Amino acid sequence: MQITINGQLYSVDVAPDTPLLWVLRDTLGLTGTKFGCGIAQCGACTVLLNGTPIRSCVTPIAAAAGAEITTIEGLGSDGELHPLQQAWLDLQVPQCGYCQSGQILSAVALLETNPKPSDEDINTAMSGNICRCGMYSRIKAAIKQVAGVQQFDPATEVANG
Repeated sequence: MQITINGQLYSVDVAPDTPLLWVLRDTLGLTGTKFGCGIAQCGACTVLLNGTPIRSCVTPIAAAAGAEITTIEGLGSDGELHPLQQAWLDLQVPQCGYCQSGQILSAVALLETNPKPSDEDINTAMSGNICRCGMYSRIKAAIKQVAGVQQFDPATEVANG
């Protein structure tokens, strides 16, 4: 089976029902996408399929054939971080970091379709991504910073939780 990941065509010899997550991690060595729950509830395994966030833990590789898959490794270019990756660092979003690749890819998809999201838009788009460390206010602030709708204010973040 042939699949395109981060603009590169790969040929993989796996069963068609193999979850995309395991093809990415075990077959291709793209370990930025994480296994979280295995039942599409936490969002740690989120990748983009033709620009749409999907849960790779429950998506069979056959569903990805002919599509463009984007993983965290595919963001940024020419050695530069994607603006969301940079905002994540600037605002010290990652704590344990486990959910971050899925969070960032969901945020990328949001900003691609809605470059100036409201708080409600952000909450809706990010609702399927769980952060075990509770960094939701910083995640929202990073998205808003990239969208140019708000700069991060630590005092506000503490006050508004």
